[in-house]
This record gives sequence, C-alpha cells and structure tokens, in this order.
Amino acid sequence: MDDLPPSPAQMPHCLLADPTFVRALRVRDFTTVFAMAHDEGISYNRIAEACALKSERVSQIARGTAAVTALATVERISGGLRIPGALLGLAAQPWEDTAALGTESDHGDDPMKRRNMLRGALAAGLTAPALAALTAARTDVDQTLSPDTPQDLADLEAAAESYGYGYHGQAPTRVLADLVSDFAGLRPLLTIPQPAPVRARLCRTAGQMAGMTAIVLHDLGSRKESRAWFATAARAAAESGDQQLHAWVLAREAMVPLNYGAPRAAAGLAEQARHIAGTRPTAAATLAAAVAARAYALNHQSEQARQALADADALMERLPEGERSDTWLTYGEQKHHVHLSHAFTTLADTRRANESQQRALELSAPTSTMTRTLLTIDGAACAHHDGDTEQACRRTVTALTALPPDYRTGLVRRRALDLYEAIPAQHHRERAVRELRDVVAG
Repeated sequence: MDDLPPSPAQMPHCLLADPTFVRALRVRDFTTVFAMAHDEGISYNRIAEACALKSERVSQIARGTAAVTALATVERISGGLRIPGALLGLAAQPWEDTAALGTESDHGDDPMKRRNMLRGALAAGLTAPALAALTAARTDVDQTLSPDTPQDLADLEAAAESYGYGYHGQAPTRVLADLVSDFAGLRPLLTIPQPAPVRARLCRTAGQMAGMTAIVLHDLGSRKESRAWFATAARAAAESGDQQLHAWVLAREAMVPLNYGAPRAAAGLAEQARHIAGTRPTAAATLAAAVAARAYALNHQSEQARQALADADALMERLPEGERSDTWLTYGEQKHHVHLSHAFTTLADTRRANESQQRALELSAPTSTMTRTLLTIDGAACAHHDGDTEQACRRTVTALTALPPDYRTGLVRRRALDLYEAIPAQHHRERAVRELRDVVAG
C-alpha cells in the first residue's frame, strides 16, 4: 500500500532471504527472529515500538525467557517488522501488496495463482518480497527432504525436463517464477509416505528444479540465494541416490565462485564433483572437468588448467549421444565450447579461444541471448590480450547496450567488469575505456 507509513524495524532483504531466519519464522521461533534482527542493527527498542510491545518483553523473548503464543501478537509482529504473513503461517496481512506475497498466502496450493503471483512479485526484480517468496518455496520443500516421504510425479518430471532447455528468449525472472511455482508443487508429494523408488524420483526432480533455480539466480547476480538453492539441490540429489545429479549440482555450484571472484573455492567444488561423477564419460563428469579447467586458469594454475581441459576433451569424445543435447542438465558441444572459450581466453590462448567462440556461436540459438553476449565479451577479451584494447572496449559496449535490461546484470555485468579491470590503469582515461566503465556502472 503506497500510503503505508515506514516501520522503524522493517526487516532487511538479507534476513527475509536467510534460510535460518525463514525457518524460525515458520515455527514462530521469535527468540531467533528478534536476535537475528538485533544482529542486523535493529535495536530491541525499535522492535518494541514497531510491534506495540514493551521493550523489556522483547529483550526477554530474544533471550528465550519469554515466548509469543497469542495470535494477535504474532500479527502485530508481522505488521511491525513487515514480515509477509505467509512466512508466519498467517493469511496475507492488510499492509501487504498482494502482488508480492510469499508462495502460499491465501492462494493455497493453486498452481496457476501461485505462478501468477510469483511472476508479479518478480516483475520488479529480486526485491525483499520476491526473495521471501522464493525462499518460502524452497524451504517448504527443503524441510521435507529426509526420512519417508510422494503422485502427479510424471507431470513434474516432464516440467523439470522442459526447464532444462533454458530461457528460450524469456526473461530470466519469468523463468524463475515458473520454476519456483512448479518446485513448490513438489511439497505435498514429498510429505506423503511413498515407496522408496517413488521417493527417489521425487527427490531427483526436486534436485533438478532447485539446481536450475540456482542457475537462474546465479545468472541474475544473486549469489547468496543461488548458493542456498544449490544446497537444497545437493540435499535432494544426495537423497535421490543419483550420483551423477549430485555431481552436476556441485559442478554448477562451482560456477558461482568461479564467476564472482573466488576461483580457488570453485576448483574445490569442481574437484568434489569430479570425484563423485567418477571416470565414466557422463555429462556431469565432463562439465566438472571443464569448470575445473576454468577455475585453475583464473587461479593462474595453467598446468592444472590444461590437464583439466585435456580431460574434458577426452570425456567429450566418449560422451554418449543421449547426454549431448543442449540443455542445462546435459552437456552438448555448444556448452563445451562455451567453457573452452572462457578457459582459453583466461589462459591468453587467443587462437584456441577464438576457435571455440566461433564454434559455440554457430551452435547457439538466436534466442540464447546471455550465452551469445558472454561469448562476445570473451572475444573482446581476446582482442585485449592481442593488443587491441580499444576494439575490445567497443565490442563489449555494443554487446551490452544491445541487451534487454533484464540481461544487463549479474553474470554479464561481472564478465564485462572483469575485462575493464584487466585493462592497465594508464589506459583508463582513453575514451573507449571510459565508455566501457560507464556502461558497466550503469
């Protein structure tokens, strides 16, 4: 509501997306809720003022010497701290914008309403209500992953397969809304005791969907949320018993630190994935080797990078046809050359990098907007390595300005920033370099 006065104790984005905080909300553990809010710099006095409680009582609740049991108090806390009712097991509160609630609210388990609601919440980007909605959907399923636990399984498995084909020209936030909506549909199936083979299929589907959700969040630049979804995907994959899925999740997770400045951590995750995948030529094993090569290259370990590249090439040559399709869950020739492009670009092996860029672009669909842009930036980085920094900057600026706004963030921006930061400081006053800086900053 536009005329809603600000709360003196509104919860920050980071808490509403924190799995520990969300779990505490779901069980109404206000000791943890108040303590975590206090750790974020929100005083007990501000909490008391916002929730119409005595300061002494708030501090007692935070210490665990008092509890909240009255529904009216829970509702006052929801309003005072601006916590969506869905996260506390309440109906939507009067102050909430119903287009940006969590995944349950008064929509229950209606998939279409949930999907439309998520699309509306994400239309404004990864805002606090949108992140709360995503986290609520994830924790709903995450909390069911363990002992016994599924029916419309075939439809959800088919949905997971279809999501694997990527964006297909759709805005990442729309794909994210649809994915999370279907992922949340797994919860009622996971809460019903089922035979072990059915349970394994459900956990496998949950692992795939959570992993793909993490991929989209990674592409949008939301690293913390991406890691949380990868953790859920890994739990689901491990419980399913599908080692190749587990290895795939870890290899994809390695791309978060890989693309955001922590290559050593990326190499560690990639090597874990390689160990779990084993030596058979599988999509997960090939992906893990390629990601490890990129991580080693970024960490200036050229010998290890070239050995991992050789391993990835050897696995790719023996990869069965059924695992070579162009999806997020498999490993086709196009994806292989995208990884080789980045690895060889980082190693300054511009001849082989350009060969992989050309082949990857030939195999990329016109709708593969993000991939084609990343390949263009790799090509620009090669031009910089070869001494034509001005051309490198102009190519990158052209690629970025041609992008729809939804794609001009996250991974694409990070890769362009990497190029800018690789340019020696004495060139930063040149016009083309300044133009690149301005576009990246914008």
